[in-house]
Amino acid sequence: MEKTILVTGGSGFIGSNFIKYLLTDREVEKDLVIINLDKNTYAGSGKNIGHMGISSDPRYSFIKGDISDKEFVMKTVSEIKPDLIFNFAAESHVDRSIDSPENFFKTNIIGATNLFEAVKELNIKKMIQISTDEVYGSADKESFDEHSRIHPTNIYSSTKAAADLIGLAYFITHQLPIIITRSSNNYGPYQFPEKILPLFITNLILNKKVPLMHTKDNPGLNVRDWLHVKDNCRAIWFIAHNGKVGEIYNIPGKNEKTNIEITKILLEMFNFGEEMIDKIAHRKAHDFKYSIKGDKLEKLGFQHKYDDLEKGISETVRWYKENKDWWTPLKK
Repeated sequence: MEKTILVTGGSGFIGSNFIKYLLTDREVEKDLVIINLDKNTYAGSGKNIGHMGISSDPRYSFIKGDISDKEFVMKTVSEIKPDLIFNFAAESHVDRSIDSPENFFKTNIIGATNLFEAVKELNIKKMIQISTDEVYGSADKESFDEHSRIHPTNIYSSTKAAADLIGLAYFITHQLPIIITRSSNNYGPYQFPEKILPLFITNLILNKKVPLMHTKDNPGLNVRDWLHVKDNCRAIWFIAHNGKVGEIYNIPGKNEKTNIEITKILLEMFNFGEEMIDKIAHRKAHDFKYSIKGDKLEKLGFQHKYDDLEKGISETVRWYKENKDWWTPLKK
């Protein structure tokens, strides 16, 4: 029997990789119907699904729309009657949240709440809300687990935290069948070239300097944990089938590196020296370290496949070198 999957925000980086995983990976059953609901903002302007060559798959279809429009969401979900909803739709770039916070409120809070309402009113079997490790704020000595307090420090992470809390309130109040995933920094193919890895990779391909946030007191020492997007997709699908509703599951990458370490890895791959670093000021509310524990996910039985960071970065560099037609129009 066919299972209908609604993926909101499926034209973006993680969402499109998730759809590709569902349609092409041997781990996934083949009797799926995938519906991508996306308003195609700048993050989807690379036309990822089409470039991936899966838009012609008969199991795939696309609906253009905005999840912040409640009437549209209720009508669409009632017509589709999906078995599962995966909400990837989000404004996610911290710098943009500082300049234009209203878009983050609309999509990340109102849009998510509209989906919660649809799940409640239309008796959808399960919804997976995709969140981020950034809701915990900056780590000091200890890594965060799912019971750690949340302490978001920018508009992006605050709106994602708000959606998490609202979703959990729906679970407590209405027994909403929701599961929340919080992943660390994703990287891999089809990531819009505004995030650090694709920005630096594409700049170096063009023989341009990389803009590293760097001061005398903090010379690129901010720490991020790197998770290959394929492992995130695998984990999200695994959690949808093995996780418990009303629960949160961290998805770490197990690859914590400072930004200067990541920069030097890339420079070495391109045979450049540190003269290619353009030292810029740190942005406002620049969290020092993100670090999460994945014990709960491991106890559930999940194992990473793409945890060799240098190999993953090397493959990502090769992908961007071989797919200039995808990212060149997206560079400002």
